Amino acid sequence: MLNSTFTEPDLTTFTGLDGLGLTAIGQYLGAAKAEILCHVTTPNPWRRTCGGEGTPRDTVTRRLAHQPFGWRPTVLVIKHRRYRCGHCQRVWREDLSRAAPERQKISRTGLAWALNGLVCQHLSVSRIAEGLGVTWNTANDAVLAEGQRLLIDDPARFSGVKVLGVDEHVWRHTRTGDKYVTVIVDLTAVRDGTGTARLLDMVPGRSKAVFKTWLAGQDDQWKQGIDVVAMDGFTGFKTAAAEELPHAVEVLDPFHVVKLGSEALDQTRQRVQREQHGRRGRTDDPLYKCRRTLTTGLSLATDKQKAKLEDLFTAPEYEPVQLVWSVYQKMVDAYRQPKPEIGRWALEQLINEVGTKVPKGLPELKKLGGTLRRRKTDILAYFDHVGSSKGPTEALNGRLEHLRGIALGFKNLAHYIARSLLETGGFRPRLHFQS
Repeated sequence: MLNSTFTEPDLTTFTGLDGLGLTAIGQYLGAAKAEILCHVTTPNPWRRTCGGEGTPRDTVTRRLAHQPFGWRPTVLVIKHRRYRCGHCQRVWREDLSRAAPERQKISRTGLAWALNGLVCQHLSVSRIAEGLGVTWNTANDAVLAEGQRLLIDDPARFSGVKVLGVDEHVWRHTRTGDKYVTVIVDLTAVRDGTGTARLLDMVPGRSKAVFKTWLAGQDDQWKQGIDVVAMDGFTGFKTAAAEELPHAVEVLDPFHVVKLGSEALDQTRQRVQREQHGRRGRTDDPLYKCRRTLTTGLSLATDKQKAKLEDLFTAPEYEPVQLVWSVYQKMVDAYRQPKPEIGRWALEQLINEVGTKVPKGLPELKKLGGTLRRRKTDILAYFDHVGSSKGPTEALNGRLEHLRGIALGFKNLAHYIARSLLETGGFRPRLHFQS
């Protein structure tokens, strides 16, 4: 072969032992695992404290889980010497710090493989433990500690944040213990169209004080770089952002604005149902049969759904539902306008109208109008900062919910937060080259 790049086969290079300061001197391939016998490449018999030269005393063995090869766990069987200093008579072992951290059962190459599998390949801890040939607790503790040291504690991961998203997340579906955490997400790449959202942090609790304390813990230069904070209708997040980031723009994302309209529509339908029939809706009741169709955008409705709505609104007793439905459809239509300026104008006109001109007998619409009027600035700010929606934050919330469901071995909230950060913290591009 011309210009061949192949070299002589070398077990030390193939298994990555040269980067650990080790040399392979033997191998054993069993059905369940592979073992590689190795020793320290460059012995150092000199004692660091007194500078005396040591004489070999005996040899000890240390076993380390290594990166698996061929779907079999690989174990490094390291034969390393113990020395006795001729000057101070102290005994010490050959330094293996390049091969593995102190008291660690997994080599540095094995830790890199496990961290890469967790972050880039989304492997479960059980699969990582199986590949390394160690217990679940050993793999979980080692990988989370390495991820915390190498990725999460890196101060550079907070750099470049311009758009912030905040939401609450239920991490424990039980009656006891902390149930909620505040999720803080970087939406800058989403707004700029250069990437996806990434999780910045998760803080126990859900309140204004929690979010404000987190913001207060960041340096002033970082806070000055925040342009937009996307949030839902929880006023605690708004007041915390207003106090700590007075220069930033608060944006109430479209999903929660439209949700306010759909809730008002559902409440009106339920109230009219009780007034007309004296009970909750049943299968054959007209309002109950149209409950899904009412919340469907008119531009997406089929001919059958449109005909069903026309038949429903011919009854005069259902006029309150039709009035709230028309407001809901105008809200949806404003967000679907191709030009932001047109959508902004349409929604502003609707907020002004609903906030002042509400017919009597529509308490749900009056409540909706008051909410829209109070948050008018935050709602309309979306059209001035297109792409700063909290939708990606909700998507990350769904990923966290899935992670909570499959990872049944979480020891505590700290482990859950660390695993969530590694999964959705945007570290994949940094480690993907090692795959």
